[in-house]
Amino acid sequence: MSQNENNKQLRVAIIGSGPAGFYACEHLFKRNEHNFSIDMFDKLPTPHGLVRSGVAPDHQKIKSVTRVYDKIASNENFRFFGLVEYGKHITIDDLKRHYHIIIFATGAQTDRKMNIPGENLEGSHTATEFVAWYNGHPDYKDYRFDLSQEKVAIVGVGNVAVDVARILCRTEQELMQTDIADYALEALKKSKVKEVYLLGRRGPAQAAFTNPEVRELGNLDDAHAITRIEEVELDEFTRELLENEEDRSLVKKIEILNSYSEDIEFEKSKKLHIRFLVSPVEIIGNEEGSVKAIKLVKNELYRTDDGSLRPRATDETEELEVGLVFRSIGYHGVPLPEVPFHEKWGVIHNEKGRVIDPETQLHVHGIYSTGWIKRGPTGVIGTNKLDSGETVECIVEDIESGSILSPEAPDPRHLADLINERQPQHFSYKDWLRLNELEILKGEEQGRPRVKYTSIDDMLNAVKKDS
Repeated sequence: MSQNENNKQLRVAIIGSGPAGFYACEHLFKRNEHNFSIDMFDKLPTPHGLVRSGVAPDHQKIKSVTRVYDKIASNENFRFFGLVEYGKHITIDDLKRHYHIIIFATGAQTDRKMNIPGENLEGSHTATEFVAWYNGHPDYKDYRFDLSQEKVAIVGVGNVAVDVARILCRTEQELMQTDIADYALEALKKSKVKEVYLLGRRGPAQAAFTNPEVRELGNLDDAHAITRIEEVELDEFTRELLENEEDRSLVKKIEILNSYSEDIEFEKSKKLHIRFLVSPVEIIGNEEGSVKAIKLVKNELYRTDDGSLRPRATDETEELEVGLVFRSIGYHGVPLPEVPFHEKWGVIHNEKGRVIDPETQLHVHGIYSTGWIKRGPTGVIGTNKLDSGETVECIVEDIESGSILSPEAPDPRHLADLINERQPQHFSYKDWLRLNELEILKGEEQGRPRVKYTSIDDMLNAVKKDS
């Protein structure tokens, strides 16, 4: 490639403004051998994806990563188009007409189904809905959860399940120190929830939550974390694994969980039961069609041919009386118009980020993926940095080989004109920074980190846009 071609501005569209999208930006801007101009799109006015709408409101330190994204967005070759939805305001043909490179970073937006009887009863929800609701996501602000129920089951023991359990067990005073949505704060103040059950299908050593997460459950102001001795007692395979385990974190996890099984005096008003080796087989309803109980089967661990430990059902069952159920057994991606999608895996068809046509198994030139929609819902926020780096390496290779798009109208002004025509209310990054400032100011008045705008109309009005 000649020096002249090398300095040609390469136009990049990124669909989705969560961590994966911003880290893709960062990697591209660091590639000084090319001149990238990046436009980022999000269907919400606000950027940052799950950092804003997924990270628990009582985990403010994690949210501070947005300062890194703000710095990336300050690059003169970056533009943000919030409230612009792919498939509605802009199509794949539009993107191909205006960009050399298209990156999908839309995440995994739904929960996997349990596929058991009663899953659709009133009072049975996905954890995603509840998390988005208490975090003030505009699409979920009008959802209702029956917090008059005294007993709640959460299926899953990953960090999201633990977040849900913690929020249900927090006191009003604890929640007042967070940026939880105002309406959720009011609802949780009136909550009658007394007992929460976290249900894991495998043993304690296989639990997906991290040590800091499970340790935090033992430090709630008004809730006891409780485990059953027989469920945290290790099977022979896991004991063998721990003996050979060089990483002390797994040993520490078991120690923490065992500390919750000791006899305690119940001085706090709520109980958080952390259960293992149980799987739901049915959600049982009452005559009105609402949840009244969940039927569990007891599991045992066995070693598979490849050496991994898997759970299998025994003939022992039990029923837990609960009035509310949340499932948190993994996220699942949502198909995008005109983009090859692997329905079973819940991801875009891709190889190291290059989008692949499933029929030809060839790369669809110029189209890429990153983040959960690329690899599935695994890892933490920082994992997306490595993941986006892999995708950008592929992009740079394809630039060198000429395997990118040749847009008819690459001038940034042409795209801006198109968006202004189709969605004149779109949010710029400057609009977002203003909204951010207003939320923080509202929070300072109440002694909170921020008070969120949860309505799109309110967001538009706050930055003086006609709604």
